[in-house]
Amino acid sequence: MDNTSKQKVLWMGALLALILLTIVQPPKAVAQDQYGSDDPPGRVARLGYLEGSVSFDPAGESDWVQAVPNRPMTIGDKLWVDRGSRAEVQLGTATIRLAENTGMSFLNLDDRTVQIQLTSGSLNVRVRRMNRDDVFEIDTPNQAFSVYQPGRYRLEASEDGNYTVVSVREGEGESTGNGQTFTLHAGQRGTFSGTETLNAEVVDIAGPDQFDNWTYDRDQRYERSRSARYLSHDVVGYEDLDDYGDWREDPSYGHVWFPNRVDAGWAPYHEGYWAWVAPWGWTWVDDAPWGYAPFHYGRWISAGGRWGWVAGPVDVVPVYAPALVVFVGSLGVVGGNVGWFPLGPREVYVPTYNVSREYVNRVNISNTTVNTTTINNVYNTTIVNKSTTITNVTYVNKTVPGAVTAVPQQAFASAQPVAKAAVKVDPRQIASAPIAARVAVAPSRESVLGVHANTANRVTAPPPAVANRQVIAKNTPPPPPVPFARQQQALAAHPGQALAKQEVQSLRPTTTAQVHPMVKMAPPGKPATPNMVRPSNQPAPGANTPAPSNPPPATQPNNRPEPNRPPAAQPNNRPEPNRPEPNQPPPNNRPAEPPVRNDRPPSAQPNNRPQPSQPQPNNRPEPNQPPPNNRPQPNQPQPNNRPEPNRPPATQPNNRPEPNQPPANNRSEPNRPPASQPNNRPEPNRNEPAPRPPTPPPSERQQPQHTPPPAARPAPEQQQPHQPAPEEKKRQEEQRKQNEKPQPPQ
Repeated sequence: MDNTSKQKVLWMGALLALILLTIVQPPKAVAQDQYGSDDPPGRVARLGYLEGSVSFDPAGESDWVQAVPNRPMTIGDKLWVDRGSRAEVQLGTATIRLAENTGMSFLNLDDRTVQIQLTSGSLNVRVRRMNRDDVFEIDTPNQAFSVYQPGRYRLEASEDGNYTVVSVREGEGESTGNGQTFTLHAGQRGTFSGTETLNAEVVDIAGPDQFDNWTYDRDQRYERSRSARYLSHDVVGYEDLDDYGDWREDPSYGHVWFPNRVDAGWAPYHEGYWAWVAPWGWTWVDDAPWGYAPFHYGRWISAGGRWGWVAGPVDVVPVYAPALVVFVGSLGVVGGNVGWFPLGPREVYVPTYNVSREYVNRVNISNTTVNTTTINNVYNTTIVNKSTTITNVTYVNKTVPGAVTAVPQQAFASAQPVAKAAVKVDPRQIASAPIAARVAVAPSRESVLGVHANTANRVTAPPPAVANRQVIAKNTPPPPPVPFARQQQALAAHPGQALAKQEVQSLRPTTTAQVHPMVKMAPPGKPATPNMVRPSNQPAPGANTPAPSNPPPATQPNNRPEPNRPPAAQPNNRPEPNRPEPNQPPPNNRPAEPPVRNDRPPSAQPNNRPQPSQPQPNNRPEPNQPPPNNRPQPNQPQPNNRPEPNRPPATQPNNRPEPNQPPANNRSEPNRPPASQPNNRPEPNRNEPAPRPPTPPPSERQQPQHTPPPAARPAPEQQQPHQPAPEEKKRQEEQRKQNEKPQPPQ
């Protein structure tokens, strides 16, 4: 090949490579549009259950108000659970439960990070699913605990902030503080004390208390939920649907849930209020106990005069939306009122906040069955071209009687209950009104605080020392939220639309732009060994605490009562095998006993039960042993006036000594049990009663027996069964002669 041909080939190869590079790699601007930095998280937390006095402080604010169920929670939102109260926060993949006198907030919350600030009190955390890159961190005043596996965790921060207790019932995690890291495994309870230096002490986990039992009972609602078969498990609040409705099969939409505890004429998005929650903007908060999942995921249909909810695909991770509605009228206002109705299946939701094209695809595909071409057309019209109305779209619910709800603008902006403030609208006016993706109403302070804005600073709040306490963090959280007062003027310039991240950043004070005042970053830690403590007098699991109606799973070591096991303090109740009884010395503290022989009865044991290290009774008399009922009565000599081998001693007190106490006569005859063995316990498989031997005269009943010195006794290994040694025969003969002599009365 000549040089000219080679040059042509090279030029053609370079041209082909340039074409391929252009096709594979889109322009930089398009790539940024596909993955916009303004996209909000795809998940939030739900304030799902309240019991007693619970206070809520929105992000960036300092006004504590009465908390309400179904309020979405995100970065900067705070909770305070007062004395005698409880609360539950749901994340889909995890659930957080707060005990009394507990203060917490979210330092970070997005699609892969959960960072909780626990300033005081107790949290029970149930983590159900974790991906490889997920971060789940709980920060307290003296350490940061990282959850590494799904499981059950409990964290307790002391009121003074000097120590933290971490209990791992299932899973595994790591505590970081003061340049040290301590790993905790399932069944361990770690106490981390100190602020300048971190001291760690690890023991076996204790039994559950009332807070643990309540947590476990609440968890059963997830495990046994029927609704889990019809939607993704990441849909927050699905377990509440079981008690308030039923699922039916629809030929067009598949599984549909119909509420069955609503009034006649009820319509979605009618009983609740509108709140302003950054960075999404206008957010619906429903009043119903089940009113979270159906208003932030899926779509609504009207079938047979009833409203039904259609969940999104089961195999797609759902993306949270503040409210799946469209507004009626020019910029959502018709006749001076704000009106809206729910989206139906296959209808596109258009966010009113700054988002990318990829986000619009995800929030729609995960919540309904819709064509991507339809999504792109709506996105280009409403977001790229900034059209204020949606045209060429027929909405199925617009003409359903009662579907459109309207309230005055003032009621909408001040978070007033919609059901009370609702006004009638003319159906003809609705039919001719345009459809808008957003409502041009600027938020107010009341819309940030919520429906209970009138309770601001009139509810219980955490003590100032707790509210302003700094915590230790392992991962750097984002800067603290900007107060609403700083954003209000900018929000009024674009009514109804949330600010972009760049705009919020410009409003943040420069002194806190890079530093979080409530967080102290922990230095890089090195693995350290905690002080492992295993107290012998630890109370039995579950002692003095009510047991759950459904005990926790067996993977929780030493944290629940054993089934069918009586309390250790009751007499004559047998302990579990290989487990010493409480307040009893270990077996190796007892005096040494002769080796166990097959022809000797079991030695005396406390509580009428052999020790695990000794052979168990076989419920029948041993060979060469008289029947149980042929034994002499207490304080009576044997009929032949001489001790027989392999038979209990003549003096056997009824009250047997505890282990570590010597027998009553201080003898340890070979092939004979200790003298402390009682004779008043029933023998297993007892034969018919045999005639008792004649009672000797009183003079012979308490005849003392002379004990030979230990040196005169042969070793057990040298003595043959049933054949006394010569020294033994001589001693027995002397004793027999002495017993035959009349004795003076005692």
